[in-house]
Order: sequence, then structure tokens, then C-alpha cells
Amino acid sequence: MPDTIKQYSDPEKPVHVVFVGAGAVGCFYASRLHHPSKNIHVSLIARSNYKALLDNGVKLQTYSFGDYTFTPHAVFPNVAAAASAPVQQWDYVVITTKALPDRGDDSALIAPLIGPNSCIVLIQNGVGVEAPYRTRFPSTPIISAVTVVSAEQISQGVIRQNRWTRIHLGPYSNSASFDSSTPITKDRDEVSPSATTTPKVESTGNLTPTGSSSPSPSPSSSAPSSHHKLTDSDLALQQRGYDLASRLTSYLVHLGSVRDAHLSTESHLQLIRWHKLCINAAFNPCSILSGGIGNADMVRDPELRLFLSAIMYEIWDAAPLILGLPKGEGFEKDPKGFATPEKILKSTERNVGSKPSMLLDWEAGRPLELEVIVGNPVRIARGRGVEMPRLQGVYALLRSMQSVRERRKREGKL
Repeated sequence: MPDTIKQYSDPEKPVHVVFVGAGAVGCFYASRLHHPSKNIHVSLIARSNYKALLDNGVKLQTYSFGDYTFTPHAVFPNVAAAASAPVQQWDYVVITTKALPDRGDDSALIAPLIGPNSCIVLIQNGVGVEAPYRTRFPSTPIISAVTVVSAEQISQGVIRQNRWTRIHLGPYSNSASFDSSTPITKDRDEVSPSATTTPKVESTGNLTPTGSSSPSPSPSSSAPSSHHKLTDSDLALQQRGYDLASRLTSYLVHLGSVRDAHLSTESHLQLIRWHKLCINAAFNPCSILSGGIGNADMVRDPELRLFLSAIMYEIWDAAPLILGLPKGEGFEKDPKGFATPEKILKSTERNVGSKPSMLLDWEAGRPLELEVIVGNPVRIARGRGVEMPRLQGVYALLRSMQSVRERRKREGKL
């Protein structure tokens, strides 16, 4: 991953960025990207807070940058209005809505915004969020982004950022495909014209010292190989995505003063997604399955802590196999960048009173990001020849709970 973010000269032509989703995370990053004096113009597509943003802009109370008001270039009530806006094209279409593929296809929703030179940016939780966009837009550059930011909308159009502004951005070609026949795309500087497949990676499935079970290859398919040939069009698309991600990262760092914005290669960005999943896929569903218990209370319960640790290490061990990384190139290669599950559990002991977002959604009766945080990892792993039985069990149980609750609502029994 590059250590220094290149600084670009100001664009000669206007760069138009539109955020689909004007919640806390979207408004925060939109405010750091908006620099009309530098020819970078950011607009918002809002829903429930549309009138507040249109009338007053976005009022931000931030730990990192103080208090200020962000006045977007334009605010739209829906995608159709943004698609008919008098701009030459939307250069970056940034998606910051919750990823709910079981509720609808957001890639179809944004289709009117995508032009021949547009770039899609996905700032969303989970893994596999890029797949429907790549299917619908096979030749459009995609930037995948993972953020750690504590922000909330405390009232209509008022955003409070409590701490953290970390965001990693990198290109996406097809590395999170669900199709086991699709080669894992390696970074452009890792692939040679003569690259060939290597023998499959084996895993014993033995218990680790933490009590978790190492993921085992499925009997029905092979584990992924570490190198694959890419077509010229694959490489060109990845290169274009990397260049656009480099520019966007530069805007955040050098214009928006987001010092912990980082540019990643595709494989490293996907590894970051899977590391965040070690936290989200363990704590989020288990908080519901345990009866509504918060983070600190879960890790202080000996049995729950053991189960959380097992899920986290299951993902920790599976991710390098799923991504086709050579031995030693997984999380352990960067111990400072990737905290171990045990360190995460230890630090969570201090997180008293905190509830995972999925539990908050469950308590409010809102749809859960179940598929991208729990279901997709199971399916992607299976497609790569890796089984994660603990996570699959959690997924099956919570999926059933959600289905039963929704059926009872429809029948008027809740």
C-alpha cells in the first residue's frame, strides 16, 4: 500500500461528485470533498432530510475539524432529479446507503447516473457489495472503500462526528465474485503475462489454540489459486480504477485534510474488508441472538466471548484462502494494521454501553444488513472452496429469525 498520497493539480474542468445517501457518513465525507474553488463540486441525493439540507445545508459538529456548515453544490430528492441535472456528467457516484441486496438492487437504482466516464464508489459495510454493480456495469471503474468513522445524524441535517476518519480506497475488478469459476483478480503489479495457477491451498480444519476451527476446503470445489492471467481489458479497468481512486484519495487528504485516508491495491482493500468483517460478522448478529446484549457485556460473558473469538478466528483464517493470498501474506503480515481478534476482544471490554448497529436496527424494526455482513461471506467462501460452519450457523439462525418476525408482522401478530 502506498505510503505517500500523490498530490494532483487542480482539475481544469469541473469534477462533479454525487452522494447517493445523505446520512451521517455520506454527509461527513461529502463535506470533506467539496471544494468549489478547486473545481470539485459535491451534490447530495437525500430522502427524509431533503428539505432540511435544501434549506440549511449540512451542519457538522466534528471532533476532527470543529463546527462548520457544508453547502452542497445541489441537493436532490431522488435519483431521477440528479440524472436530469445540468451537469456534463457525474464523475464520481458515491454510494453510502445501507447495503440491502435482499430488499432491492441499488445498482439498478443508480443506472441513470452512470455515464461513459463515470466512476462508482462504494462506501458500505460487508463483503461482496461490489458484485451487483460489476455485473450491471462491466466496463465502469469501481472504487471500493472501507471506513472507520464514528458519526451520527442527531437531527435533520445536523451531523456529529465523534472520532476517527479512517478510510481506505482501492480499485475493484471482480475479486469478490460469488462464482467459483471466476478467477481471483490479482493486483496489476502482481500479475505477469505468463502467470499460471498454482496447487490448491490445503487446510487441516484443526482446532487453533484459541479454540476456533480453521476453515476447511469444501469437498465439492478447490481452494483458490494465488495467481491468474488477466485479460488486457481486466488490467485496463483495474488501472483506471486505481488512478481514479488515487485522485479521490488525494482530494480527501490534501484538500479535505483527512490525514488517515489511504490508497490500497485491490487485494489489500479486500483484505481490509474481511478484517472489518471479523468484528462486524461476530458482534452484530450475536448481539441479537444473545437477546439484545451490547458489545462490552458480550465479551465479559465467558461463553459468549469464546464463541465470538471462534467466529473471528474462523474469518481470520479463511480470508487469505478466499482471496488466494500466499502463506504469510494475510493479516499477520501487517500486525500494526490488523489487530488480532484477541486484541479486539480486549479493547471491547471498555466499550461499555455500546450496541452494534445491527442490534439497533433490530430493535427499531428496520431491515438488517444481514446478507452483506453474514450471508455473502459464507457464500463467497463456499464458492472458493472454504467452509465457515460457525458463521453459516449464525447466518441460518438470524435469517430465520428475521423471516419469522416479518411474517408475523404481515399477519398482524406483532
